[in-house]
Amino acid sequence: MGTKNVEKVIAPSQPHFVGDGFRVHNFIPSAQGLSMQRMDPFIMLDYNSKFNFAPSDIPKGVGVHPHRGFETVTIAYQGKIAHHDSSGGGGIIGEGDVQWMTAASGVLHKEYHEENFSKTGGLFQMVQLWVNLPAKDKMSTPKYQALDNKNINRYVLPDIGGEIEVIAGSYKGVKGSASTFSSINMLNAKLKEGTIADFSFPADFNTAVLVIEGSIFINETIEVPTDNLALLANEGENFTIEASENAIVLVLSGEPIKEPIANQGPFVMNTREELAQANSDFRAGKFGYLA
Repeated sequence: MGTKNVEKVIAPSQPHFVGDGFRVHNFIPSAQGLSMQRMDPFIMLDYNSKFNFAPSDIPKGVGVHPHRGFETVTIAYQGKIAHHDSSGGGGIIGEGDVQWMTAASGVLHKEYHEENFSKTGGLFQMVQLWVNLPAKDKMSTPKYQALDNKNINRYVLPDIGGEIEVIAGSYKGVKGSASTFSSINMLNAKLKEGTIADFSFPADFNTAVLVIEGSIFINETIEVPTDNLALLANEGENFTIEASENAIVLVLSGEPIKEPIANQGPFVMNTREELAQANSDFRAGKFGYLA
């Protein structure tokens, strides 16, 4: 079995705005060695660390844009996000909720601050992940999964130590709430101070841990502060997370798809030819309509 050790701890990059509503640090891909291939099937991770937005009568966000070839997963930690896509998916997610959109063959999408949150302003914090799709599924029918926090399956830790929300994959026999196209584990570990939670994933699974709240030690020795990401090595299977203060930790581990990645803006395919086709289909209006 063996221990899965920390390969590196990565501090958040300088933030930049996506649209006018998302102030994000980009962890995947990044200049610190986290390429799309290194974290496959997690090919993008944007993290909006806590940021106080002023009240606005016009909701801030990102206007209509296309996606093809992958899935977007949005996790709300503070504030509320509204979103719609051309396949009919959409809604509002608030603290702890997850929006899992399978763009697949192609959708138009827009996301922005929920109207009432926008009018009052306040703390906003979220993660958006892009999860790659295997070649055989890239042109499948788009779909949408709305995961309300109260309905997410969870493993309750002993001695009131907290809980592990199993968004996807499994943890100690608890199955994830989302359906996936490849082997993915996506967990929100909510740990009380002093709690130690243990994790086990296959050695070759690409694995990383993002500290959303508080600070932690991995394997009792490597400290990972708030807003930092720890990349774990592709060796060994087991590691522990200890909360040195109350903590929320996003744990990601997935089996690499090991297929060519061709990406251009909002399209992630396997070849340059497929990217050209995606652009052509988008210009021809084949992604539907979204006002």
